[in-house]
Amino acid sequence: MRKFAVTAAVLGLTALGLAVPATTAQAADTGVQASGCNNKWPGRNGKVYAWDGYDCQGALLGSTAGNDSDWNAAGGGFAGAWDRASSVMNAGYTGGNDVVQFWFMEGYQVTYTCLSPNEYFADDLSDNYFNATTSVVDNNIRSHRWVTAGSCASWLV
Repeated sequence: MRKFAVTAAVLGLTALGLAVPATTAQAADTGVQASGCNNKWPGRNGKVYAWDGYDCQGALLGSTAGNDSDWNAAGGGFAGAWDRASSVMNAGYTGGNDVVQFWFMEGYQVTYTCLSPNEYFADDLSDNYFNATTSVVDNNIRSHRWVTAGSCASWLV
């Protein structure tokens, strides 16, 4: 009898046009992702961004349309950001130098990995490595520059 009463109540609300709140599982079925990086996507504005947390959360470490050869020094868009980035975003304009090349050392030295403008962002750098090394990208970026895709052999995914 109780099942019948609940079913009748739901049918009655539906007939009145009142919605029953969606559960978490139902919301996930809609295809809309509740991602911090998705929510922070600014559109193509010509900049690279980095955060100290995964999924573009935590402190914004910096953003710039230019290159920055030292993420620890002021003047390039990032300051005091050495070894802190856990997620990055490429909101650069497409065409030409539209790939961000992230470097393990300041001054574009040692080893790198790249983020395509078509990838938009890398929300968890803990599962990415600099090219030809076992060095994890997470908390290990010290410089970046804008390059063409032809300058890259290693990619963030």
